[in-house]
Amino acid sequence: MSLLLVSCLKNSTLPHKPRFSDLNNKQKTMLLEDKAKPQCSTVPVPIFLILITGNSSLDIDKEVVMKLKSFLEKQNRVNQGRFVEWNRRSSNPCDWHGVLCSNDGPRIIGIDLSDSMISGEMFNNFSALTELQHLDLSSNTLNGAVLDDLNRCHNLMYLNLSHNILEGELNLSGLTSLEKLDLSTNRFHGEVKFSLPAICHRLVVANLSMNGFRGELDYFDGCSNLQYLDLSSNNFSGNIWTGFARLIEFSLSENYVTESVPASCFKENCSLQVLDLSENKFHGEVPGEISNCKNMVTLNLWGNNFSGPIPSEWGSISTLEGLLLGNNRFSRLIPESLLNLKNLALLDLSNNSFGGKVQEIFGRFRQLKSLALHGNSYTDGLLSSGIHKLTNMSRLDLSYNDFSGGLPVEISRMLGLEFLILAYNHFTGDIPFEYGDLSNLQALDLSFNGLSGSIPPSLGNFRSLLWLMLANNSLTGEIPRELGNCTSLLWLNLANNQLSGEFPLELTNIGRNPTPTFESNRKSKQMNVRPMECSVVKRLLTTDYSPFGFVYTILTMKTCRSIWDRLLKGYGFFQICSGGSSVREYVVSGYLQLRGNQLTGEVPSDIGKMQHFSVLDFGSNEFNGELPIEMEKLPLVVLNISRNRFSGPIPTEIGNIKCLQDLDLSLNNFSGIFPEQLGMLTDLSSFNISFNPFIAGRIPAAGQLATFEKESFLGNPLLQLPNFMSDNQLPPPSLSPPPPPPPPPPSDSRHENEFWKALVTGYGCGMAMGVGILYFTFRKREPKWFVTIVAGIHEWKVKRILKRQQRVLAVVSE
Repeated sequence: MSLLLVSCLKNSTLPHKPRFSDLNNKQKTMLLEDKAKPQCSTVPVPIFLILITGNSSLDIDKEVVMKLKSFLEKQNRVNQGRFVEWNRRSSNPCDWHGVLCSNDGPRIIGIDLSDSMISGEMFNNFSALTELQHLDLSSNTLNGAVLDDLNRCHNLMYLNLSHNILEGELNLSGLTSLEKLDLSTNRFHGEVKFSLPAICHRLVVANLSMNGFRGELDYFDGCSNLQYLDLSSNNFSGNIWTGFARLIEFSLSENYVTESVPASCFKENCSLQVLDLSENKFHGEVPGEISNCKNMVTLNLWGNNFSGPIPSEWGSISTLEGLLLGNNRFSRLIPESLLNLKNLALLDLSNNSFGGKVQEIFGRFRQLKSLALHGNSYTDGLLSSGIHKLTNMSRLDLSYNDFSGGLPVEISRMLGLEFLILAYNHFTGDIPFEYGDLSNLQALDLSFNGLSGSIPPSLGNFRSLLWLMLANNSLTGEIPRELGNCTSLLWLNLANNQLSGEFPLELTNIGRNPTPTFESNRKSKQMNVRPMECSVVKRLLTTDYSPFGFVYTILTMKTCRSIWDRLLKGYGFFQICSGGSSVREYVVSGYLQLRGNQLTGEVPSDIGKMQHFSVLDFGSNEFNGELPIEMEKLPLVVLNISRNRFSGPIPTEIGNIKCLQDLDLSLNNFSGIFPEQLGMLTDLSSFNISFNPFIAGRIPAAGQLATFEKESFLGNPLLQLPNFMSDNQLPPPSLSPPPPPPPPPPSDSRHENEFWKALVTGYGCGMAMGVGILYFTFRKREPKWFVTIVAGIHEWKVKRILKRQQRVLAVVSE
């Protein structure tokens, strides 16, 4: 039979015929009946392969892919991707989502299962797809080691395993055809010498970022075709690889590479366009020879120990658009030659210990769109420098300096501003009404200053505003109703001021429609994201709350940039549930922070319309009335209303907020029976209803609520706790009336006089003490000692009630 096949292959000159899998049943039957009558002149080559093997190569590939499908379905029984549709509507694997076939043959040459909700270990038979060239398993939760089977995919040209939780040491030495490799955002560790330079011959792109790789960097010398190399966020150490200047892009940020950067690296034929050495341990002076890289677009040296002057030679790099020199120890003198950089859009000189007046040269960078001078010690010169005349500026960050006096009204002339960050200074006085003219603003951060007066209604003019940060000032008056016009406003922080009045009904309109702002950001040219924005993002998101705090325990510069980019474009980075649903989605959501003010009145029921908010913090105010049941409609993750005067029953509807993680109802006047429906909040990680002494009922002995300590329930004498939690706390008295107490002893007029004297004295002292407390309360904003006293009074009241119950029970038992 083999001789016949060879003869037929040699003599066959017929044109290509349809694939076996494409024939109808009658045609397939006729072919199978003629198996014993081979006629080389009339039967095409693929048919002979079918007759001999019983299956075409595509059918064999299909069997492998079906085994892959079964493997994935077995490991992922709940959340499944598009692979579950394979072989349903079509039996041809070339029609399946994520399966790529070659045009001639055909054969399966590509599998794309990216973002398919796959978990568990990797499939162990990819090598059976003998023509596989493209494999993408990125953005899943694959774990464990990369199996040796993958090493036998010798034709593989593209491999993407990024954004998983794969681990172990890496050995891909068999993938000698690789051109593009992406292993970023996993847990690989060890040295890369087991894979390099064995796979370097054809490699063009290699992304090993955000892993635990370590060791030296000289393994890349043999990668003659390499153009893009990202080694950021690893544990590489020692000296820098001296051959990096022949690449187009090289990133070594967030490692432990030391020593200086040799000038000899930058020869005349330097081809670098992007060089990122940020957040390492480099020191010494930066070589002026970097100017040999005539096509350099971005130079990022942020976060090292570079010192000395900024090289004047850099003024000849005409293509330079981004220059990031922050968090170093450069000299204060800015070379005049840098004014020749006509394409320079981003300049970051933050955290370089510059002090005194702002250098006059900054006002002459007319081409700049983004200027970061935060974290220095500037005290003056904001106007004399002429920065306010930079009309092309879209981002200005002057936070963490020592500026004082009033906010410069002249900044309102920078009509192109989208991000104005003036937080953490010593500005005083009013917020200028003219700031409302900055109609393109997306973020205004004036927090942590000494500002006073009222919030100007003109801030309601911002139609693209996403962030308004006015926390930790001394602002007074009411929240202006005009803020309700800011329909893009998702992140509003007015905490720790002296604001008063009621919750304005119009405020429930904020964040109603941020889509136009997000769509505008998606269409715009990719925004320059600079490292300093990590500090901004941390402040704008407020890490005090879950799940933001969890995000920042694993935050790196790279994830920070990713989060920032997703926020500006309207993509969520943590999962929330819509009201009443347990379905989790990555949806962008905001917060409303009003804590630490003097706000009064009831929270309006229209708050249920704030569908894009996952964090509400109204703590430490004077809100009263019942808590609106409409809150169940919100996708809340955090609800904090502690230290207010809310009354009435706790709404049972709160139990429908399935993704709620942080619930604080403490120090209020809630009453009625405790709703056991709160036990349905299985995501709760923080819970507090302490010091609501009129709440009755019981806490279930099982479920989520039973996982909290007794401190979550203090000061609620009518509330029955499980025995293992109560710590000798007595159960509530019986609902049936107790027997009458024994008659009192005969009265004694002398004792009565002493009693009334003590009573009058006690009331007098109490009134004096109360007046003093109220005085300091209204002059100072809820000092910690006052909160302690209030808590102590609550505990004292509870102890009195408990003692009274003990006396009653003792009488009953007798």
